[in-house]
Amino acid sequence: VQLVESGGGLVQAGGSLRLACAASGITFDDYDIGWFRQVPGLEREGVSGLSNSDGNTYYGDSVRGRFTISSDNAKNTVYLQMNSLKAEDTAVYYCAIDSHWVFDPIATMWNYGMAYWGKGTLVTVSS
Repeated sequence: VQLVESGGGLVQAGGSLRLACAASGITFDDYDIGWFRQVPGLEREGVSGLSNSDGNTYYGDSVRGRFTISSDNAKNTVYLQMNSLKAEDTAVYYCAIDSHWVFDPIATMWNYGMAYWGKGTLVTVSS
């Protein structure tokens, strides 16, 4: 299984980026998908998730209303559209997949133990 993120880069505050994560070796339909981010020295943060079993989407409080997750299962690719970017969105963004869960809405908990992870793509937002 391989996950490859792309689309990161440098953008000014208020701008937009679209990240993509292409998967190989698996069938997307069978997995929950998540985007996570991490700033060096800080804990990994759940950003957005998509449950392919029921179509539910999930967002972290800090990105809700600005970011949108979507997937093209025919292309085995998941996207993260990021709008109204802020300096605090600067981080390495990772996509991850898991056959069981990405977010528990009852416990409001992200699955940081996702089965497969990409290597990440850096997003830098200048203020």
